[in-house]
Amino acid sequence: MTEVVERSEVLSPEPARALGGLLDVPVPDLSREGLPLLWHWLYLLDRPAQADLGADGHPVRNCVPAPPGPGRRRMWAGGRVRTSGVLRCGQPATRRTRVVSVADKQGRSGPLTFVTVEHLISQAGRVVVEERQDLVYRPAATSPAVVPEGEVVAAGPGEWAIEVTPTLLFRFSALTYNAHRIHYDRDYARDVEGYPGLLTHGPLQALAMAEAARATGVGGEVEFTYRLVSPLFDHQGLITHATKDSDGVTTGVRDLYGRHTATGVLRSAA
Repeated sequence: MTEVVERSEVLSPEPARALGGLLDVPVPDLSREGLPLLWHWLYLLDRPAQADLGADGHPVRNCVPAPPGPGRRRMWAGGRVRTSGVLRCGQPATRRTRVVSVADKQGRSGPLTFVTVEHLISQAGRVVVEERQDLVYRPAATSPAVVPEGEVVAAGPGEWAIEVTPTLLFRFSALTYNAHRIHYDRDYARDVEGYPGLLTHGPLQALAMAEAARATGVGGEVEFTYRLVSPLFDHQGLITHATKDSDGVTTGVRDLYGRHTATGVLRSAA
């Protein structure tokens, strides 16, 4: 039987206000309008014991999902979030988590394990957020990652540039209780995992896309599907955009050089 982990808490407004300050975005009336899309990632978090963390900062035991083996690099590949209501602060909520699929494949760099995790968040007796997160576990690095750069492409009309600094990445890690060292420990990211800089969180990119979509005026019950298509490092910046049409909102993230790192589509779920 698939293990189901359940967590409950009263949703406090402080984490949401902190995220608003971090990204310099408006915070709605949290008790009436509820949390904006994806802001539930600040709540009902896993808080593993220090003794359960591996060398990379991720939990290696007493966690869902459990890593498929030692020395594998964990990456957030994308996901889907469907809302059927709002999560309001000041009220209790419950999250039920389970692994719904595990698939082993052979990639160019070696064996890959794809894991899909389901989260169902309920409040006031009904599920209001249905989420699936796609994770991939890759082999340890054998050579440094090389990411092409070029001429800087300045943010244009309709684009939102976020200055990615070690401080921003550290504070986002703290808000989401994410101890993965690739986001704040430059020596570890470079010397152990072979990255040319600190890795910008996949969830931070997804949140930036969701906020760009929110700025177009979209709201209500929605389904947001997003993919992380290429690593994004701190020195490469983060520029996002959202385009609204009759079918919904198309959004994405690129770096300072025009290289696309994430894509998303948001549609009405009503």
